[in-house]
Amino acid sequence: MNIRTVSVIGIGTIGHGIALLCAQAGLNVIVYDKSDIMLNKGFKNIKSTLYSLKHRGNLEEKQCEEILNRIKGVETIAYAAKDVDLVIECIDENIELKQKIFKQLDELCLENVILSTCTSGLSPTAIAKNTKHPERVVVAHFWNPPQLMPLVEVVPGEKTSQETVNKTIEWVESIGKKAIIMKKECIGFIGNRLQHALLREALYIVEQGFAEPEEVDKAIQLGLGRRLPVTGPICTADLAGLDVVYSISKYLLKDLCNSLEPSELIKSKVEKGKLGSKTGQGFYDWAPQTLQTKQKERAELLSYFLEKDREKGS
Repeated sequence: MNIRTVSVIGIGTIGHGIALLCAQAGLNVIVYDKSDIMLNKGFKNIKSTLYSLKHRGNLEEKQCEEILNRIKGVETIAYAAKDVDLVIECIDENIELKQKIFKQLDELCLENVILSTCTSGLSPTAIAKNTKHPERVVVAHFWNPPQLMPLVEVVPGEKTSQETVNKTIEWVESIGKKAIIMKKECIGFIGNRLQHALLREALYIVEQGFAEPEEVDKAIQLGLGRRLPVTGPICTADLAGLDVVYSISKYLLKDLCNSLEPSELIKSKVEKGKLGSKTGQGFYDWAPQTLQTKQKERAELLSYFLEKDREKGS
């Protein structure tokens, strides 16, 4: 593969995981963030993840040292854009900021360097608006946490070349992830459109007083969630029988939430500063120990599925 050095712009929640994945795969990694504080925090998260992998017996001490030695922090975008083969941007979901960054990268990077963005749903065409080479701009949307989630959505913009798409897919698969390729862009891509459609109905059920949040979550955990890793929604419909699905749809769809505005329930939470785990309270109370337990539970389950994926591939 031609991609040997990757630059990660933004080493926060997603960026540090992508940097780690690339270094684990033997690639050289350059990471940039807006301050030394953010860089130090990112490296702390990388070391914490490596420690967890070592603790579970997935890595040896020497391997951890080799991985860390492949990752270098830099203080300017100019350094981050020098002598690299691919850039992956992981900054805030702000279109103006992304456009500014990509204009800089387009001017700084050699013309054969792929400029990818890890946006959760913004238009790659819009992000590439101020670039002279939009054919090399592409979405590579890693799901969080990237070191445990196999999915990466690869989304071309209106002017993205097929060569850029192909090289991006090759890179994604070389670091152990699974690429799903969109034929053309849409806001939110595949995953977030499905996720928000489900969330909209979940919040509506609570707003209407049909059930408490905990019961809605249990319906997914004990029902849909158990089979979704094997059968997605379209495959599930086929297995159930399309005639049955059609019959249910005729009476159920008209009763589902079709609001074009964000949920008033979640809006009120945000206005009160109840932002979920980041503030200690949302729909649930997130005491430090409760949050730690849930995060550990999630990591263990995702690690289990990741191991199953490896077994299938071996």
